[in-house]
Amino acid sequence: MNLRKPLGSPVTRRRFLAGAASAGLTVLAGTKTVFGVSQAAAQRVTAAQESAGRWPMKLSTSSIHFMSLPIEKACERIAGLGFEAIDIWSAHAGCPHLDDVQKRLGPGGLQELLAKHRLKLYSFSVYAGGYRTYAELLGKAGGGVAVRGSTAPCQPQELTSRMKAFLESLQPEADLAEKYNSYIAIENHGHALLDSIDSIKAFVELNRHGRIGIALAPYHVQARGEKVEEAILAAGKQLLFFYAWQHASGVQQLPGIGPTDFTPWMAALAKIGYPWYVNPFMHGEPEPDSMSQALAKARDYLKAVYAKAVPEKAS
Repeated sequence: MNLRKPLGSPVTRRRFLAGAASAGLTVLAGTKTVFGVSQAAAQRVTAAQESAGRWPMKLSTSSIHFMSLPIEKACERIAGLGFEAIDIWSAHAGCPHLDDVQKRLGPGGLQELLAKHRLKLYSFSVYAGGYRTYAELLGKAGGGVAVRGSTAPCQPQELTSRMKAFLESLQPEADLAEKYNSYIAIENHGHALLDSIDSIKAFVELNRHGRIGIALAPYHVQARGEKVEEAILAAGKQLLFFYAWQHASGVQQLPGIGPTDFTPWMAALAKIGYPWYVNPFMHGEPEPDSMSQALAKARDYLKAVYAKAVPEKAS
């Protein structure tokens, strides 16, 4: 099955610049840095990668990492660290951000906030509340990906029938995603229907929804003793969200801090031409300054792995 071209698909440098100009945007060569990262420098990286004909790694991260801060401050931190886009969380573990956006800012206010920090809207994580609660907000804010879970696990012999029934049950949400120019990414999770690589393969084979795909959480793949790069290849073109997240404790869940070598994962993402964002992630967030420092290490590590796993093409 071929998905429609995602909203976040890579574009050529010429098209990017033309689109920015038509929207009245200016990429500033300013010197503002937060935790040592220039926003303008981060924006230039993707354009240079695309110009070289190289698979472009794009980075986002999740607002829940700064759940003790208001959404305005969370955006400021994430943009200052050089991330291109944001994943905004609903009330999982008490994260206030998405409900606050819906009640106080609305789609226009969210667009203004993101424009202020030169952040793109990647996704809403709607584990609490569900996609239908936030579908209109996501669409009116410009569209993006909504990340949610699957359903209860089943016995291996039931996998095909249960996966087919689950996918059929998503038709109303698929219709909403079509209406609001968005996508729905179903996350694999321990003790859930979408969990193993076999279940990912069944999902891909049976999925007929052009607006529905997979959010891959390597943490749970590793917990099963399976290889993340194999899960990436199994998801293929239906991969809509990738958590750069390893099975470890505390900040070691983040890339470059825990023990996992992300090089094979990055190579697999390049192989499938993954067009969305790589999203470093963890649960159990430390206080904001420590979180920022940990995300900075994760960001630098992912860039180093990218340079090794996806070499520049010879001119």
